[in-house]
Amino acid sequence: MNEERFRAVVRREAGGDPATVTRTVFETLAERLMPGLVHALRDRLPAGVARELITGVSHETFGADEFVLRVAVRAGVDRDTAARYVRAVFTALSRALEPADLAVALAELPRDYRPLTEGATRSARELDEFVRRVADRAGATPERALRASEAAMETLAERISGDEVDDLIRELPLELRPVLVRGRARSGGRGRRMNLEEFLRLVAERADAGPDEARDLTQAVLVTVHDAVTDKEFGDLLAQLPREYAELAHA
Repeated sequence: MNEERFRAVVRREAGGDPATVTRTVFETLAERLMPGLVHALRDRLPAGVARELITGVSHETFGADEFVLRVAVRAGVDRDTAARYVRAVFTALSRALEPADLAVALAELPRDYRPLTEGATRSARELDEFVRRVADRAGATPERALRASEAAMETLAERISGDEVDDLIRELPLELRPVLVRGRARSGGRGRRMNLEEFLRLVAERADAGPDEARDLTQAVLVTVHDAVTDKEFGDLLAQLPREYAELAHA
């Protein structure tokens, strides 16, 4: 996810200037998280956004109410608006970070933060949330994201073994089952060898997309699959694919 798309999510969720929202929340987050984790997150965020997560700040332990208060003071807004800012940034973080990295950050925050982080932890096994995450990551409309999700999942089911398709069916949104079944039928459940270039060409044809758009959309879909399935299942999936696929899925 790039900086522009990160800020677009913040703008939509917060309803304010995304630079101000991100800066005030990140300044407070840098005070709350352990310094080592702050450095790790900076390495995983888009460069323009990462600069706003400052380092060298003394670590403090404080609850959700204090977090919101500090954001409110820094942004010059009321507490309700500040809480919306915090929720917006956590939602954007869930699009920019891989599941394991987000989980480590959230694990440092106590239970009273959950109302602020619910947008970041909403299950991607529901189709609406799956499509919303694809759209956010690719900078696409929900309609475009849905079509791309169907195209990419049909092509993926054609590429991998039938048993692995069955595993995905059990963990992904129910509405994606028809395209997964159709893709499995195309290869007879044996999986058809294809390099990433051919894979992306098929996605482009099925989603009626250009080459660059097909790559962006496919990447967004694969990353969102990681959100939706268990780490074991995602690892099993990548084990059936050449390294170039894994590099796209972790980008």
